[in-house]
Amino acid sequence: MIGVGTGILLGGLIVLLLLSAFVRPGLAPAAGGPAGSEPKRAPSALPEAGSSPAASLLPTAEQSSPGSLADLRVSTAGWRTDFTRSNVDLGEIIGGGPGKDGIPAVDEPRFESIEAASTWLSDQAPVIALELEGEARAYPLAILIWHEIVNDTIAGVPVVVTFCPLCNTALVFERTVDGITHDFGTTGNLRFSDLVMYDRQTETWWQQATGRAIVGELTDTQLVFLPSQIVSLADFAAAYPAGMVLSRDTGNPRDYGRNPYPGYDRADQGPFLFEGVVDGRVAPKERVVTVGIAGEAVAYPYSELRKVGLVNDRVAGQAIVVIWESGTASALDAPLIDEGQDAGGTGVFSPEADGRSLTFSRAAPDAPLRDSETGSTWDVT
Repeated sequence: MIGVGTGILLGGLIVLLLLSAFVRPGLAPAAGGPAGSEPKRAPSALPEAGSSPAASLLPTAEQSSPGSLADLRVSTAGWRTDFTRSNVDLGEIIGGGPGKDGIPAVDEPRFESIEAASTWLSDQAPVIALELEGEARAYPLAILIWHEIVNDTIAGVPVVVTFCPLCNTALVFERTVDGITHDFGTTGNLRFSDLVMYDRQTETWWQQATGRAIVGELTDTQLVFLPSQIVSLADFAAAYPAGMVLSRDTGNPRDYGRNPYPGYDRADQGPFLFEGVVDGRVAPKERVVTVGIAGEAVAYPYSELRKVGLVNDRVAGQAIVVIWESGTASALDAPLIDEGQDAGGTGVFSPEADGRSLTFSRAAPDAPLRDSETGSTWDVT
Protein backbone atom coordinates (compact mmCIF):
# COMPACT_ATOMS: atom_id res chain seq x y z
CA MET A 1 0.00 0.00 0.00
CA ILE A 2 1.28 3.45 -0.89
CA GLY A 3 -0.44 6.30 0.85
CA VAL A 4 0.14 9.96 0.19
CA GLY A 5 -1.43 13.10 1.56
CA THR A 6 -0.64 16.46 3.02
CA GLY A 7 -1.01 17.55 6.56
CA ILE A 8 0.22 19.39 9.60
CA LEU A 9 2.54 18.00 12.24
CA LEU A 10 0.73 18.23 15.60
CA GLY A 11 1.79 16.86 18.94
CA GLY A 12 3.93 14.14 17.43
CA LEU A 13 1.10 13.12 15.09
CA ILE A 14 0.94 13.54 11.35
CA VAL A 15 -2.52 14.81 10.43
CA LEU A 16 -3.34 14.91 6.73
CA LEU A 17 -4.32 18.29 5.40
CA LEU A 18 -5.09 20.41 2.40
CA LEU A 19 -4.26 17.96 -0.33
CA SER A 20 -4.36 14.24 -0.79
CA ALA A 21 -1.82 13.73 -3.55
CA PHE A 22 -0.99 10.16 -4.36
CA VAL A 23 1.58 7.84 -5.81
CA ARG A 24 0.49 6.15 -8.99
CA PRO A 25 2.43 4.28 -11.68
CA GLY A 26 3.79 6.92 -14.00
CA LEU A 27 2.56 10.37 -14.97
CA ALA A 28 0.62 11.71 -17.93
CA PRO A 29 2.85 14.05 -19.95
CA ALA A 30 1.56 17.56 -20.55
CA ALA A 31 3.91 18.06 -23.53
CA GLY A 32 6.79 16.69 -25.19
CA GLY A 33 18.48 21.50 -14.10
CA PRO A 34 19.29 20.09 -11.05
CA ALA A 35 17.23 17.53 -9.20
CA GLY A 36 15.36 18.72 -6.14
CA SER A 37 17.07 18.42 -2.80
CA GLU A 38 15.77 16.59 0.23
CA PRO A 39 13.78 18.68 2.73
CA LYS A 40 13.08 17.89 6.38
CA ARG A 41 11.52 14.51 6.98
CA ALA A 42 9.45 13.21 9.87
CA PRO A 43 9.23 9.41 9.94
CA SER A 44 6.38 7.57 11.64
CA ALA A 45 4.18 4.51 11.21
CA LEU A 46 2.04 3.53 8.22
CA PRO A 47 -1.56 2.28 8.08
CA GLU A 48 -2.80 -1.01 6.73
CA ALA A 49 -3.47 -1.41 3.02
CA GLY A 50 -6.61 0.31 1.84
CA SER A 51 -6.59 2.90 4.59
CA SER A 52 -5.68 6.57 4.69
CA PRO A 53 -1.96 7.45 4.78
CA ALA A 54 -2.45 8.67 8.36
CA ALA A 55 -4.53 5.77 9.62
CA SER A 56 -1.94 4.69 12.19
CA LEU A 57 -0.45 8.13 12.75
CA LEU A 58 -3.17 9.12 15.22
CA PRO A 59 -3.23 7.34 18.60
CA THR A 60 -4.78 3.88 18.38
CA ALA A 61 -6.30 1.64 21.03
CA GLU A 62 -2.79 0.49 21.87
CA GLN A 63 -1.66 4.07 22.49
CA SER A 64 -4.89 5.59 23.78
CA SER A 65 -6.87 3.32 26.11
CA PRO A 66 -10.64 3.39 25.59
CA GLY A 67 -12.41 5.11 28.45
CA SER A 68 -15.80 4.59 29.97
CA LEU A 69 -18.93 6.45 28.95
CA ALA A 70 -18.40 8.61 32.04
CA ASP A 71 -15.27 10.02 30.35
CA LEU A 72 -17.26 11.34 27.38
CA ARG A 73 -17.36 15.14 27.44
CA VAL A 74 -20.05 15.58 24.79
CA SER A 75 -23.78 14.97 24.93
CA THR A 76 -25.21 11.59 23.90
CA ALA A 77 -28.76 12.95 23.64
CA GLY A 78 -30.36 12.18 20.29
CA TRP A 79 -27.76 9.56 19.41
CA ARG A 80 -28.39 5.83 18.93
CA THR A 81 -24.65 5.15 18.80
CA ASP A 82 -23.40 2.13 20.75
CA PHE A 83 -21.14 4.02 23.15
CA THR A 84 -20.08 0.78 24.86
CA ARG A 85 -17.83 0.06 21.87
CA SER A 86 -14.82 2.27 21.17
CA ASN A 87 -11.09 2.07 20.48
CA VAL A 88 -10.10 5.53 21.73
CA ASP A 89 -10.20 7.39 25.03
CA LEU A 90 -13.70 8.91 24.95
CA GLY A 91 -12.34 11.85 26.93
CA GLU A 92 -10.35 12.89 23.84
CA ILE A 93 -13.57 13.72 21.98
CA ILE A 94 -14.72 17.30 22.53
CA GLY A 95 -17.50 19.47 21.19
CA GLY A 96 -16.63 21.77 18.34
CA GLY A 97 -19.64 24.10 18.65
CA PRO A 98 -22.35 22.97 16.21
CA GLY A 99 -24.27 19.88 17.22
CA LYS A 100 -25.21 16.82 15.20
CA ASP A 101 -25.52 17.86 11.54
CA GLY A 102 -25.12 21.49 12.60
CA ILE A 103 -22.71 21.63 9.68
CA PRO A 104 -24.89 20.06 6.96
CA ALA A 105 -23.38 17.54 4.57
CA VAL A 106 -24.13 17.78 0.86
CA ASP A 107 -26.29 14.74 0.12
CA GLU A 108 -27.54 15.53 -3.38
CA PRO A 109 -24.53 17.10 -5.10
CA ARG A 110 -25.08 18.86 -8.40
CA PHE A 111 -22.33 19.65 -10.85
CA GLU A 112 -21.57 22.26 -13.48
CA SER A 113 -19.04 22.69 -16.24
CA ILE A 114 -15.64 24.25 -15.65
CA GLU A 115 -16.78 27.20 -17.75
CA ALA A 116 -19.80 27.76 -15.50
CA ALA A 117 -17.72 27.33 -12.33
CA SER A 118 -15.24 29.91 -13.62
CA THR A 119 -17.92 32.60 -13.37
CA TRP A 120 -17.59 32.52 -9.57
CA LEU A 121 -14.25 30.79 -8.95
CA SER A 122 -10.85 32.20 -9.89
CA ASP A 123 -8.10 30.22 -11.58
CA GLN A 124 -6.27 29.84 -8.26
CA ALA A 125 -9.35 28.60 -6.35
CA PRO A 126 -8.45 25.43 -4.39
CA VAL A 127 -10.43 22.32 -5.32
CA ILE A 128 -10.29 18.67 -4.33
CA ALA A 129 -9.68 16.80 -7.58
CA LEU A 130 -10.97 13.23 -7.84
CA GLU A 131 -10.72 10.97 -10.88
CA LEU A 132 -12.14 7.45 -11.13
CA GLU A 133 -12.40 5.34 -14.27
CA GLY A 134 -11.86 8.38 -16.49
CA GLU A 135 -14.53 10.49 -14.74
CA ALA A 136 -13.13 13.62 -13.07
CA ARG A 137 -14.80 15.93 -10.56
CA ALA A 138 -13.66 18.97 -8.61
CA TYR A 139 -15.02 19.91 -5.19
CA PRO A 140 -14.25 23.57 -4.39
CA LEU A 141 -13.05 24.26 -0.86
CA ALA A 142 -15.22 27.37 -1.14
CA ILE A 143 -18.13 24.92 -0.67
CA LEU A 144 -16.49 22.21 1.45
CA ILE A 145 -15.37 24.72 4.07
CA TRP A 146 -19.08 25.21 4.89
CA HIS A 147 -20.27 21.59 4.59
CA GLU A 148 -17.18 19.42 5.28
CA ILE A 149 -18.80 16.30 3.76
CA VAL A 150 -20.16 15.45 0.30
CA ASN A 151 -21.87 12.09 -0.22
CA ASP A 152 -21.43 11.35 -3.91
CA THR A 153 -21.25 8.55 -6.48
CA ILE A 154 -18.66 8.75 -9.24
CA ALA A 155 -18.14 6.15 -11.97
CA GLY A 156 -20.63 3.98 -10.09
CA VAL A 157 -18.60 4.08 -6.86
CA PRO A 158 -20.25 5.60 -3.74
CA VAL A 159 -17.71 7.99 -2.21
CA VAL A 160 -17.54 10.47 0.64
CA VAL A 161 -15.48 13.61 0.04
CA THR A 162 -14.37 15.19 3.32
CA PHE A 163 -12.63 18.37 4.44
CA CYS A 164 -11.81 19.47 7.98
CA PRO A 165 -10.92 23.20 8.05
CA LEU A 166 -9.33 23.11 11.52
CA CYS A 167 -6.56 20.72 10.44
CA ASN A 168 -6.94 21.43 6.73
CA THR A 169 -7.46 17.74 5.96
CA ALA A 170 -8.96 16.75 2.60
CA LEU A 171 -9.63 13.04 2.12
CA VAL A 172 -11.86 10.87 -0.05
CA PHE A 173 -13.09 7.40 0.89
CA GLU A 174 -15.32 4.70 -0.51
CA ARG A 175 -18.49 4.67 1.61
CA THR A 176 -19.50 1.07 1.08
CA VAL A 177 -18.89 -1.16 4.11
CA ASP A 178 -19.58 -4.90 3.87
CA GLY A 179 -21.77 -4.34 0.83
CA ILE A 180 -23.84 -1.58 2.46
CA THR A 181 -23.59 2.01 1.23
CA HIS A 182 -23.31 4.45 4.13
CA ASP A 183 -24.22 8.13 4.19
CA PHE A 184 -22.08 10.40 6.33
CA GLY A 185 -22.78 13.50 8.38
CA THR A 186 -21.02 15.67 10.95
CA THR A 187 -21.23 14.91 14.68
CA GLY A 188 -20.24 18.45 15.67
CA ASN A 189 -17.37 16.91 17.64
CA LEU A 190 -13.60 16.87 17.27
CA ARG A 191 -10.70 14.66 18.26
CA PHE A 192 -7.24 16.21 18.07
CA SER A 193 -8.75 19.20 16.25
CA ASP A 194 -10.02 16.86 13.53
CA LEU A 195 -13.56 16.24 12.34
CA VAL A 196 -15.44 13.32 13.88
CA MET A 197 -18.06 12.24 11.35
CA TYR A 198 -20.78 9.59 11.62
CA ASP A 199 -22.66 7.26 9.32
CA ARG A 200 -26.44 7.54 9.35
CA GLN A 201 -27.02 3.79 9.05
CA THR A 202 -25.45 2.76 12.39
CA GLU A 203 -24.51 6.19 13.82
CA THR A 204 -20.97 4.93 14.34
CA TRP A 205 -18.46 7.77 14.81
CA TRP A 206 -15.47 7.94 12.47
CA GLN A 207 -12.16 9.85 12.60
CA GLN A 208 -11.96 11.85 9.37
CA ALA A 209 -8.15 11.99 9.24
CA THR A 210 -7.88 8.19 9.30
CA GLY A 211 -11.18 6.91 7.92
CA ARG A 212 -11.38 4.54 10.89
CA ALA A 213 -14.46 3.94 13.05
CA ILE A 214 -13.70 4.92 16.65
CA VAL A 215 -17.02 4.68 18.54
CA GLY A 216 -20.08 2.50 17.90
CA GLU A 217 -21.19 -0.66 16.16
CA LEU A 218 -18.55 -0.51 13.40
CA THR A 219 -15.61 0.32 15.70
CA ASP A 220 -12.26 -0.64 14.08
CA THR A 221 -13.76 -0.73 10.58
CA GLN A 222 -11.51 1.02 8.05
CA LEU A 223 -12.89 2.94 5.07
CA VAL A 224 -11.05 2.46 1.78
CA PHE A 225 -8.93 5.51 0.95
CA LEU A 226 -9.21 6.93 -2.59
CA PRO A 227 -6.44 9.06 -4.12
CA SER A 228 -7.24 12.74 -4.59
CA GLN A 229 -5.43 16.06 -4.80
CA ILE A 230 -5.97 19.66 -3.86
CA VAL A 231 -5.00 21.75 -6.86
CA SER A 232 -6.14 25.00 -8.38
CA LEU A 233 -9.19 25.15 -10.62
CA ALA A 234 -6.83 26.10 -13.46
CA ASP A 235 -4.72 22.96 -12.92
CA PHE A 236 -7.86 20.81 -12.78
CA ALA A 237 -9.18 22.37 -15.99
CA ALA A 238 -5.87 21.80 -17.78
CA ALA A 239 -5.74 18.15 -16.74
CA TYR A 240 -9.46 17.38 -17.13
CA PRO A 241 -11.05 19.83 -19.59
CA ALA A 242 -14.29 17.80 -19.58
CA GLY A 243 -14.32 17.51 -15.79
CA MET A 244 -17.27 18.69 -13.72
CA VAL A 245 -17.30 20.99 -10.69
CA LEU A 246 -19.54 20.81 -7.61
CA SER A 247 -22.07 23.64 -7.89
CA ARG A 248 -23.37 26.04 -5.25
CA ASP A 249 -26.81 24.46 -5.59
CA THR A 250 -26.34 22.39 -2.43
CA GLY A 251 -29.78 22.66 -0.86
CA ASN A 252 -28.26 24.48 2.14
CA PRO A 253 -26.87 27.70 0.66
CA ARG A 254 -24.04 29.51 2.41
CA ASP A 255 -21.85 32.49 1.61
CA TYR A 256 -19.71 30.45 -0.75
CA GLY A 257 -16.37 32.03 -1.47
CA ARG A 258 -16.07 33.63 1.96
CA ASN A 259 -13.65 32.12 4.46
CA PRO A 260 -15.25 31.76 7.92
CA TYR A 261 -11.77 31.21 9.40
CA PRO A 262 -9.80 34.29 8.22
CA GLY A 263 -6.23 34.37 9.47
CA TYR A 264 -6.30 30.74 10.60
CA ASP A 265 -3.61 29.88 8.07
CA ARG A 266 -0.69 31.02 10.24
CA ALA A 267 1.83 28.26 10.66
CA ASP A 268 3.26 29.73 13.87
CA GLN A 269 -0.03 29.64 15.76
CA GLY A 270 -1.40 26.59 17.55
CA PRO A 271 -4.42 24.77 16.11
CA PHE A 272 -7.89 25.44 17.51
CA LEU A 273 -9.20 22.95 20.10
CA PHE A 274 -6.09 20.79 19.96
CA GLU A 275 -5.28 19.28 23.34
CA GLY A 276 -1.75 17.97 23.48
CA VAL A 277 1.91 18.89 23.15
CA VAL A 278 2.73 20.46 19.79
CA ASP A 279 5.68 18.86 18.01
CA GLY A 280 8.59 21.32 17.92
CA ARG A 281 10.35 20.15 14.77
CA VAL A 282 8.26 22.38 12.53
CA ALA A 283 5.77 25.21 13.07
CA PRO A 284 2.49 24.08 14.74
CA LYS A 285 0.36 24.41 11.60
CA GLU A 286 3.00 23.75 8.96
CA ARG A 287 1.60 22.13 5.83
CA VAL A 288 3.27 18.82 5.07
CA VAL A 289 2.96 16.20 2.38
CA THR A 290 2.92 12.76 3.98
CA VAL A 291 3.99 9.63 2.13
CA GLY A 292 3.44 6.19 3.63
CA ILE A 293 4.83 3.00 2.11
CA ALA A 294 5.18 -0.47 3.65
CA GLY A 295 5.60 0.56 7.27
CA GLU A 296 7.45 3.85 6.77
CA ALA A 297 5.96 7.34 6.63
CA VAL A 298 7.71 10.59 5.76
CA ALA A 299 6.52 14.20 6.06
CA TYR A 300 7.74 16.89 3.63
CA PRO A 301 7.05 20.46 4.85
CA TYR A 302 5.66 22.85 2.24
CA SER A 303 8.11 25.50 3.47
CA GLU A 304 10.97 23.28 2.30
CA LEU A 305 9.28 22.04 -0.87
CA ARG A 306 8.64 25.53 -2.19
CA LYS A 307 12.40 26.22 -2.01
CA VAL A 308 13.26 23.40 -4.41
CA GLY A 309 10.05 22.59 -6.28
CA LEU A 310 11.00 18.93 -6.65
CA VAL A 311 12.28 16.16 -4.40
CA ASN A 312 13.54 12.79 -5.61
CA ASP A 313 13.49 10.43 -2.65
CA ARG A 314 13.06 6.84 -1.54
CA VAL A 315 10.57 5.67 1.08
CA ALA A 316 10.74 2.05 2.22
CA GLY A 317 13.06 1.42 -0.73
CA GLN A 318 10.62 2.76 -3.32
CA ALA A 319 11.52 5.73 -5.49
CA ILE A 320 9.12 8.69 -5.39
CA VAL A 321 8.95 12.19 -6.82
CA VAL A 322 7.40 14.96 -4.71
CA ILE A 323 6.34 18.03 -6.72
CA TRP A 324 5.32 21.48 -5.49
CA GLU A 325 3.68 24.00 -7.83
CA SER A 326 2.63 27.57 -7.13
CA GLY A 327 -0.81 28.88 -8.05
CA THR A 328 -3.24 27.38 -5.51
CA ALA A 329 -4.77 29.78 -2.98
CA SER A 330 -5.03 28.92 0.70
CA ALA A 331 -8.64 28.43 1.80
CA LEU A 332 -7.87 29.59 5.36
CA ASP A 333 -6.01 32.86 4.90
CA ALA A 334 -7.94 35.87 3.56
CA PRO A 335 -11.63 36.74 4.15
CA LEU A 336 -12.23 35.73 0.51
CA ILE A 337 -10.79 32.31 -0.36
CA ASP A 338 -9.76 33.27 -3.89
CA GLU A 339 -7.63 36.07 -2.41
CA GLY A 340 -5.73 33.77 -0.05
CA GLN A 341 -1.97 33.52 -0.11
CA ASP A 342 -0.39 31.15 -2.61
CA ALA A 343 -0.08 27.91 -0.66
CA GLY A 344 0.73 25.95 -3.79
CA GLY A 345 -0.30 22.46 -4.78
CA THR A 346 1.60 19.20 -4.57
CA GLY A 347 1.73 15.84 -6.25
CA VAL A 348 3.60 12.66 -5.33
CA PHE A 349 4.30 10.11 -8.02
CA SER A 350 6.24 7.00 -8.84
CA PRO A 351 8.97 7.74 -11.42
CA GLU A 352 8.26 4.40 -13.10
CA ALA A 353 6.57 4.72 -16.50
CA ASP A 354 6.22 2.16 -19.30
CA GLY A 355 8.53 -0.25 -17.53
CA ARG A 356 11.43 2.14 -17.03
CA SER A 357 12.56 4.51 -14.33
CA LEU A 358 12.60 8.21 -15.22
CA THR A 359 14.81 10.91 -13.72
CA PHE A 360 13.04 14.21 -13.04
CA SER A 361 14.54 17.67 -12.66
CA ARG A 362 13.69 21.34 -12.96
CA ALA A 363 16.03 24.30 -13.41
CA ALA A 364 14.31 26.37 -10.71
CA PRO A 365 11.57 25.75 -8.11
CA ASP A 366 8.83 26.93 -10.48
CA ALA A 367 10.47 25.92 -13.77
CA PRO A 368 8.95 23.23 -16.02
CA LEU A 369 9.32 19.67 -14.76
CA ARG A 370 11.09 17.40 -17.24
CA ASP A 371 12.42 13.88 -17.35
CA SER A 372 15.92 13.28 -18.66
CA GLU A 373 15.06 10.12 -20.57
CA THR A 374 12.35 11.44 -22.94
CA GLY A 375 12.54 15.21 -22.45
CA SER A 376 8.78 15.30 -21.80
CA THR A 377 7.26 18.06 -19.67
CA TRP A 378 5.00 17.02 -16.79
CA ASP A 379 2.50 18.79 -14.54
CA VAL A 380 1.38 18.44 -10.91
CA THR A 381 -1.74 16.41 -11.78
